[in-house]
Amino acid sequence: MAANPSGADGRTTRGRAYWGGDRLGPADWVTLVRAALAAAVAVLVTHSLADRVPVVLLVSLASVALVLDWVDGQVARRTGTTSALGARLDGEVDAFLILVLSVYVARFAGAWVLAIGAARYAFLLAGYALPWLRAPLPPRHWRKVVCATQGIVLTVAAARVLPRDVADAALLAALALLAESFGRDVWWLWRHREEGARSAWTEARAVIAVLLTVASVAIVWAALVVPDQPEYLSSGALIRIPLEGLALVTLAVVLPVTGRRILAVLTGLLLVLVLLLKVINYEIFENFQRTFEPLGDVGQIGNALETLKLEDGASQARLIEIGAVVGLVAAVVVLTLAMLRVTRVAAAHRRWSLRIVAGLAAAWAVFAVIGAEFVSHTPIASAVSAGLLFDEAKTVRAEVDDVGVFAREIKHDPYRDTPTNQLLTALRGKDVLLVFAESFGRVALEESSFAPEVNEALAAGDKRLASAGFHSRSGFLISPTFGGGSWLAHSTLNSGLWVHTLRRYGQLLPERRFTLASAFNRAGWRTVDDVPSNDRPWPEGKHFYHWDKIYNRNQVGYHGPTFSYASMPDQYIYAALQRLELGKTHRRPLFAEVDTVSSHQPWNRIPEEIPWSKVGDGSIYNHLPNHFEGGSFLSYWADAPRVQANYGKTIVYTINTLTSFIQHYGKKNLVVIELGDHQPRNPVTGERAGHQVPISIISRDPKVLEAIQGWGWNPGLKPRKDAPVWPMSSFRDKFLDAFDSRPGPK
Repeated sequence: MAANPSGADGRTTRGRAYWGGDRLGPADWVTLVRAALAAAVAVLVTHSLADRVPVVLLVSLASVALVLDWVDGQVARRTGTTSALGARLDGEVDAFLILVLSVYVARFAGAWVLAIGAARYAFLLAGYALPWLRAPLPPRHWRKVVCATQGIVLTVAAARVLPRDVADAALLAALALLAESFGRDVWWLWRHREEGARSAWTEARAVIAVLLTVASVAIVWAALVVPDQPEYLSSGALIRIPLEGLALVTLAVVLPVTGRRILAVLTGLLLVLVLLLKVINYEIFENFQRTFEPLGDVGQIGNALETLKLEDGASQARLIEIGAVVGLVAAVVVLTLAMLRVTRVAAAHRRWSLRIVAGLAAAWAVFAVIGAEFVSHTPIASAVSAGLLFDEAKTVRAEVDDVGVFAREIKHDPYRDTPTNQLLTALRGKDVLLVFAESFGRVALEESSFAPEVNEALAAGDKRLASAGFHSRSGFLISPTFGGGSWLAHSTLNSGLWVHTLRRYGQLLPERRFTLASAFNRAGWRTVDDVPSNDRPWPEGKHFYHWDKIYNRNQVGYHGPTFSYASMPDQYIYAALQRLELGKTHRRPLFAEVDTVSSHQPWNRIPEEIPWSKVGDGSIYNHLPNHFEGGSFLSYWADAPRVQANYGKTIVYTINTLTSFIQHYGKKNLVVIELGDHQPRNPVTGERAGHQVPISIISRDPKVLEAIQGWGWNPGLKPRKDAPVWPMSSFRDKFLDAFDSRPGPK
């Protein structure tokens, strides 16, 4: 016989007798069989969290249990053996089976399904704070129908025989029926509560107290279990048991009042730190696919704010700054108050608190042993917050240890003492341009919605270069960074060292290292760095890289508008380089690093290609239309297809301007090394996109491409899918080996 899963009418379902009869009748033995079946279903559901289980067996057991629910009602009525004990037992079995089935169905239908299974237990908990909810309810047949409906719908959903939309609609309808049934019972109990038992204000205060306690527990629970990586963040990831929370409640119960308050305040502040670390980790994973590195990243907060202003505008950046400060203050206040309330309530109900902790601890141990999880890599038995603090401590320790390791790598440089007459001999007399294309990653070429458009531009670029007598070979490099931090890629390629952290970057620049610029400088080239995104002094450019001349945004004569982050279009960068360096006569050969920025995020303002003769001082761009995606920062980034399409357009623009420049201005002594600095950030790449970027060497002299024949790179601007993939740190040595005259294998 079906009973209300809330248990509200458990005392009246099978009769009007209270707990007078404590002997089990025939119907009660049927109920015990149902309890055994429900326990078997629970075992299968528990195992399903870690491994596959026979769905047919699970559904069959649940179905038999539901049929026996009708059978025990028939037996009870025919034998006249109804009892309050049997009614309560029947209701508990119903509620438990519904809870277990909701856990199983929630894995594929969504965490919201758990509301069906948790409703009865939430009703019971509310009864401890509001005694009028514990009053007996009159029998109501509709209540039994609703209960039976929950079990049937959950069992059918578990079988997964219905289309997803139909199953979701049935589950939603079942939840709505349950809410209606509970609502009607609560309303009846409210209207029939004892007169004068409590004033309206007392009732309201009790409700508010319960809500505050529930909210405090939910806030602390969420802060402890919320993941710190985007790919693991979902509603299911919050359904975990935090070991840290169990330990805190246990301490709160045993400590004296003063100690408990100190514990609550200190823990609240520690939770703020944990939550802050999780937010920072989330953003760094989202943008750069790596963890937070305290020693290197903290010093970059100022640079991050400046970049934010350039990308999103000063006003929106200011709002984000204010929001971050307000959010931090709110977190300190809310989490501290929540901890004070949780510990106070736990201490006031020591017996129940310890029982709940013991039960959850046992469940935690079971789930830990079987490795159960709702979401991949997010175990139900959670210690994620303590693990995060431990991991950050290990990261700091690893960063400290890496200082010595990297120092030895910097000093070990077999190319530093290469004789000048052996350096870059195969490139003597040639102008060499090292062009970094911002955010030009492998995702632009393969398995993306914009790849066909980019590949078409590469094919057109091949034809354009061939018409001018140029040819190319291409491969892939692994960038040390992702989504940003271009300077890490620049220093890695130039130094031949793996500079994947800001701390390594800061350690490298004061040291003496033989860079590509050093090699060209020593061999007689004029060395130039063209960094149009930079507007500040950069002494390391001369001291570390050994550039003879550095052109920043204020030194190239640009009088046009900015393009979001980009200070000027790529086409102007090339035109200015031609005017200031390449177009001059009676000069030394040039080695120049050119950092193009039109393809820098946020990809919402794209310049128009114009004839080279009209570029001038850039003022023409003040009067030209450009592709611009307006709207707010949040609305733009929330539209992933739009962001991806715009990214593809900027890469096409970057490819077209480079190949057009070579076609228009390129001479027979020009060699161009073009590569991406890193993959673009989300939402362009998605999760786990890797760090690979394309690289091409373009030349009009066949001997240049013959020198790299052994690299295995394919002809053309687009690398094959099976093209060689090297760490970016290996390029310096391979390049010097290919074009110098030192003895030994090439």
